[in-house]
Amino acid sequence: MNLYHQQHVQAGRHGFSRRSFLRNVSLGAMAAGTLSFHDLMSVSAEELRKQGRSMILLWMSGGPSQFETFDPKPGTSSAGDKAPIQTAVSGIEISEEWKETAKVMQEIALIRSMTNKEGNHQRATYQMHTGYIPSGSVKHPSLGSNIVREIGNRELEIPSIVSVGATNGAGFLGVDYEPFNVSNPGSIPNNVAATVPDQRYQKRLGLLGRLDTEFASRGGEVVVKNHSKIYNKASAMVLSPQTRVFDLSEEPDTLRRQYGENNFGKGCLLARRLVEAGSTFIEVRSNGWDNHFDISESITQRSQEVDAGMATLISDLKQRGMLDRTLVVWMGEFGRTPKINARNGRDHYPRVFSAALAGGGVKGGQVIGSSTKDGSAVQDRPVTVTDLFCSICQSLNVNPKKENMSPLGRPMKIVDGGEVVQELFS
Repeated sequence: MNLYHQQHVQAGRHGFSRRSFLRNVSLGAMAAGTLSFHDLMSVSAEELRKQGRSMILLWMSGGPSQFETFDPKPGTSSAGDKAPIQTAVSGIEISEEWKETAKVMQEIALIRSMTNKEGNHQRATYQMHTGYIPSGSVKHPSLGSNIVREIGNRELEIPSIVSVGATNGAGFLGVDYEPFNVSNPGSIPNNVAATVPDQRYQKRLGLLGRLDTEFASRGGEVVVKNHSKIYNKASAMVLSPQTRVFDLSEEPDTLRRQYGENNFGKGCLLARRLVEAGSTFIEVRSNGWDNHFDISESITQRSQEVDAGMATLISDLKQRGMLDRTLVVWMGEFGRTPKINARNGRDHYPRVFSAALAGGGVKGGQVIGSSTKDGSAVQDRPVTVTDLFCSICQSLNVNPKKENMSPLGRPMKIVDGGEVVQELFS
């Protein structure tokens, strides 16, 4: 009997709790001894995977300026030369370079009160991907890898986690949850298509397996195990017709132009196709946001590329009925200084910056928190990195307090601390 056809499992603030699970599933099965609590929790995990929830992270590498994006300060010394524009939501203004995003603001929640302490690119990027400060003793998994471990489709023949551009990896979670890197979105990735007929390819895999077995018998079990996992995943993708998901030529020309004929736009279109095919976490990176020099000219080019891709992605997901179960998050490692420097740029500033979320149950058309008049500090409703991560987990029905064992034998939570930003969902 499928318990889930009879009972609906409620997710609490931090995902599925033992109490809520026992309250909502058939207790008779447990009383009869037919299912243990561990068995039932396994069933709940599989049910979560069937929900098909996904996340797309739009990562602005280098630290985007909040003043030239989603928190303009007209009439102040912090403003710069970009004017604010009205959006589809009355009372919400953003920078003039984001005209397409302004049209879909009813789907977007802006957080203007993100705050952190890390102002170094490497450390802040690590923290904004993992939720942890870098440590020499352990390599933490990215939030994306944790999410895929919890709700990813294990039967999927294409990768459940994909990054368009280099990113943080799975850390101690291992090779099963490493992101599949796409360097050239729009075409089938290199070395994915088989170069020989399937039968001959299978024979080669058999020979590789025999060589691995011989090496394992001489003490290389761990190496062979990881090696086999990588090859098994790669082989499944090579032989699968689902690899055509990477070929954007199947999409209409008009839609490809709307996304943008650049790597970021193509990456956003690929992300939508991957979500549609069952992938759980996709990161699309935009480089060039470290604007210490001539910020006005540089940010115009970056913003226009991201604006088209981001807005079209949100609209496309909405039109296909996929936005409710797909969380889209726009962010970078920190913001930029209120003061424009002598080189007409802005420097690193983690004290206050912005993030944007859409879909995944998030209530759009709102601004959460605010910065002071000149943008130098949080004025109200500070949101930390762990608060944001807990909120992402809430959207995806992942328990942020779930613990994984590190190689040092220390249990580590998916998110250590933080609270859900409830305004995102109310």
